[in-house]
Amino acid sequence: MTPNASMVLTGRAALEASGAVAAEDEIAIGGYERVMGPNGEAQYYARDLAEAYALLYQHYRYTYVVPGEHGPRRRATEDLATRDVCEEPCEGESEDDFRTVGEIFDTRTNPDRKRAFAMRAVMAALVDRDGGHLERWRAMAGAETAIVWDAQLGGFPVCLIGVESRTLARQGYRPADGPAAWNAGTLFPLSSKKVARALCAASGNRPAVILANLSGFDGSPESMRKLQLEYGAEIARAVVNFQGPLFFLVVSRYHGGAYVVFSRSLNERVRAVALGGSFASVIGGGPAAAVVFGREVAARAAADPRIRELRRALGPHPSAEARATYERRFEEIRFEKQSEIAGEFDAIHTVERAQRVGSLERILPASAMRPALIGLLEGGSWSS
Repeated sequence: MTPNASMVLTGRAALEASGAVAAEDEIAIGGYERVMGPNGEAQYYARDLAEAYALLYQHYRYTYVVPGEHGPRRRATEDLATRDVCEEPCEGESEDDFRTVGEIFDTRTNPDRKRAFAMRAVMAALVDRDGGHLERWRAMAGAETAIVWDAQLGGFPVCLIGVESRTLARQGYRPADGPAAWNAGTLFPLSSKKVARALCAASGNRPAVILANLSGFDGSPESMRKLQLEYGAEIARAVVNFQGPLFFLVVSRYHGGAYVVFSRSLNERVRAVALGGSFASVIGGGPAAAVVFGREVAARAAADPRIRELRRALGPHPSAEARATYERRFEEIRFEKQSEIAGEFDAIHTVERAQRVGSLERILPASAMRPALIGLLEGGSWSS
């Protein structure tokens, strides 16, 4: 859409004549900035008609299918298929961000894969340097944690989907029963809708590549009220119905309901791989320790020699101050044991285990991310 464009069901004058709710003009009813961009019905914004034409032709570069052919043609590229994405710069917005993409996946700089990073930097490092990219639904409000690019990889047009791996500030009104910010690695109702919509748009046209640092779906009352279950199921439906190659790459963590909706059991053409050092499970180590293994955490804390010593020092008739000191110390040690169990859980639920049980096909070094995906697109072997 251009600045002065609008998409309306009924014009302002007709709305006012019929006694319905109107606005100052048609742009206020169905323009990009206030309505069609935030609600996701407008996919792109163009400043003028010339930019709109350029955008349209760029879209055709990634999606146009010559009659009689099975998909968009592979384009020439001078970007080497063997290029190591780890050497690419990782441009962030804070001093805590990584300098290169390789540092995100390095066990020395990010051993637990929990540090925030810019997913768009990883996506930019992966795609062809001379192929550009086109982001769809960039202005869709509430869907900021899902990133959808049309791009090319090894000359192949692809739909590239990423999940934002930094917590984003939430704009506008926020219900008290909803998240205060858009949490990193989390799909909210509208970001779930965006992912499902992207898969449906690419189905039967071009391959889809999903880069997953995904802790799951948000389960707050607000998200549940806004159809989180339905939109999450729409992703599963889109995976089931997807026609063409669908590549799923775990780059960091992969937990929660996402472990189900992107399952290889839903579509035999799903190829699921992971980078070494990643984690994959239905629940993450932190939540597992806090909820599933709560009794074990309490038992370990109670058995700790420091707590036993404090308990003996209390005596049969402790003062209120002594009991408060004991309870405060117990909570500190309980949290320590919770972190300990979380680490043990994550050490078990690695991508290596997911590969052994058949959830993943292969584990890649980060340096092989680009050549391995291009090899899959070419229908080549798994050799690095």
